[in-house]
Amino acid sequence: MQLAVTFRHMEPSEALKTYVHDRTGKLTKYIDKPLESQVTLSVEKFRQIADVVINTNGIRIAGQESHEDMYAAIDLVMDKIERQVKKYREKIRKHKPTPGKELTWRRDIYHQESFDEDREPIVVKTESYFVKPMSVDEAAMQMDLSQQDFLVFNNASTQSINVLYRRKDGNYGLIVPQGA
Repeated sequence: MQLAVTFRHMEPSEALKTYVHDRTGKLTKYIDKPLESQVTLSVEKFRQIADVVINTNGIRIAGQESHEDMYAAIDLVMDKIERQVKKYREKIRKHKPTPGKELTWRRDIYHQESFDEDREPIVVKTESYFVKPMSVDEAAMQMDLSQQDFLVFNNASTQSINVLYRRKDGNYGLIVPQGA
């Protein structure tokens, strides 16, 4: 398991790192694939905030909690993550995976001012994503776990790129490209 703990607006503490490692280590009993965890511990005025993002097998699980005590915030967010993992495992047991071709996507982020001039746009950041084919139901499950507003995925039944997004009313919308 890879674990990165980041401290914001507070002094780094080995005791907190150890506590976070122990709490995230308990997730391995639910997930047999390697875990990659990013934990951010921060302080804003009187709030202690624990923000956790876990990536495993192409699935992103995220949660954030705040409390007056940092250890309590860590406990709250890890309980939330654990509930999400259990829910995900239960849905996976009931759902048959759809076969398909796995893809790797790349996202480039450009510097805004580079579009104002007569030269090529400047790439500020590039991110690569490993994307496995999934059904619309699996994509909705992934969005629930990651708490994102949209998800670009490879639809296993049509072998095309689709976008699933969360509407303001709480329902989902699906964007499907039409053939040229």
